[in-house]
Amino acid sequence: MSDAPIDSALDFRLLAAAATQKRGKQRLEEEITELFEQWRGALLRYLSTFGLPPHDGEEIVQEVFLALLSHLERDKARTNLRGWLFRVAHNLALKRRNADRRTNGIGAEIDHLPHPDLNPEEELASSQRQRRLSSILHALPEQDRRCLYLRAEGFRYREIAEVLGMSLGSVSASLGRSLARFQRADQR
Repeated sequence: MSDAPIDSALDFRLLAAAATQKRGKQRLEEEITELFEQWRGALLRYLSTFGLPPHDGEEIVQEVFLALLSHLERDKARTNLRGWLFRVAHNLALKRRNADRRTNGIGAEIDHLPHPDLNPEEELASSQRQRRLSSILHALPEQDRRCLYLRAEGFRYREIAEVLGMSLGSVSASLGRSLARFQRADQR
């Protein structure tokens, strides 16, 4: 008879722990969903710099967020999740691109953003400028393009260095070279 209250208390504690765990998992899934909605577009744009087809970028983004779910379920660090997301995306994109090159060597071009409605003269000038700047962008070394893109996304130099696995000085030099090229091209 004395065993019944102990069993009931134990059952209650187990049920309470299971309910707490379920609520925690639900909150984690909601957090992952919010992060996905917040960073999906930026990650896809970044992945486009690897010359991957858009469907590969979509798959990589899904892999990144599955990895994030696993990372957070194991109670790993939550500091700088934005940097973590881009670093994982970077590594997965390199693996995918290298695998694609080994199998067929096919890559995709970076999509250009559409222009707002302009008059014909403005459209021509804008189109010529875009082609000029696009050719500069494509002529940049891969590492410089990635540094530039991450900076445009609001990453600080230290974060860019962490994502790309390079020194702070290299990030600074890369961005300086790239911006100087764009300024010279835009002054023409």
